[in-house]
Amino acid sequence: MKMARPWRRMPASAHVLLLGMALCAATAVSALGQTSPRTRLVILGTGTPNADPERSGPATAVVVDDQAYLVDAGAGIVRRAAKAARDDHIRALAPNRLDMLFLTHLHSDHTVGLPDLLLTPWVLDRPDPLTVFGPPGTKRMMDLIGQAWSEDIAIRRDGLEPHEHNRDAYRSVVHEIEPGFVYQDSLVKVYAFPVKHGSWAHAYGYRFEGPDRTIVLSGDTRPTDAVVEACNGCDVLVHEVYSAARFAGRSPEWQRYHKAFHTSTTELADIARRAHPKLLVLYHQLYWGTDDAGLVKEIRAAGYTGRVVSAADLDVL
Repeated sequence: MKMARPWRRMPASAHVLLLGMALCAATAVSALGQTSPRTRLVILGTGTPNADPERSGPATAVVVDDQAYLVDAGAGIVRRAAKAARDDHIRALAPNRLDMLFLTHLHSDHTVGLPDLLLTPWVLDRPDPLTVFGPPGTKRMMDLIGQAWSEDIAIRRDGLEPHEHNRDAYRSVVHEIEPGFVYQDSLVKVYAFPVKHGSWAHAYGYRFEGPDRTIVLSGDTRPTDAVVEACNGCDVLVHEVYSAARFAGRSPEWQRYHKAFHTSTTELADIARRAHPKLLVLYHQLYWGTDDAGLVKEIRAAGYTGRVVSAADLDVL
């Protein structure tokens, strides 16, 4: 299927501001009478397969008004969403409202939270099944999760738990997608684009066009012009990254892996220079001993002068 790319018509513009202004610019400034954007990015998890207790598994949410569109389902996704709903008053992320998911690819760190996302919101009164968009293989994965938890589902449906009003909300409605236009409702249009994630035959990034902002998420990928084309002046570009400075300390085997599967700070600086996002957000960070400030410093040293932040779990942008 030929990929539709309406974003090619979008004007690109570069923005040079201080790093410290980036988070403030993405949120409301009540003293000036400004209001929060209708389309927000909530970082639910910035983690990798490394078991960092401060970083849940990779998961983000594009929130438009009172609807959340989740991207990936790393470990801890439901509890992170519940914390954002409670602490930041984002009711779209209340567990019983989590009903829409887009998967970039099927690596375990991006999908190990799927049973939680499928079943916990159902137990907590989600009224409808979970709608899932993802690459080929997604339906089989969701079907097997249902089989693995079949006894739990039976006890909850047919036992004493009151699920008469949502007996079938434990199910998933799966759409296995190809690159191009994949979804539209009254709030967003969503496009998937192919990225290059090592030996994965199907790995996607996503472009969300909301009523006031466009947010592009790279998914896991080595450098690809597809991200540049999908952003092309977008409001927010969320991109995975690893430390180029610390890369040399990795073993030759891991160096081969990371170059095929992921994007360095130096490579990302080049992507961002050509993509012209209004805000570049680093996530799924591989630090190897550096920190958020170190990653941003590397991006700057590679010549990128636009607004950039290195995300932490539960950031709202």
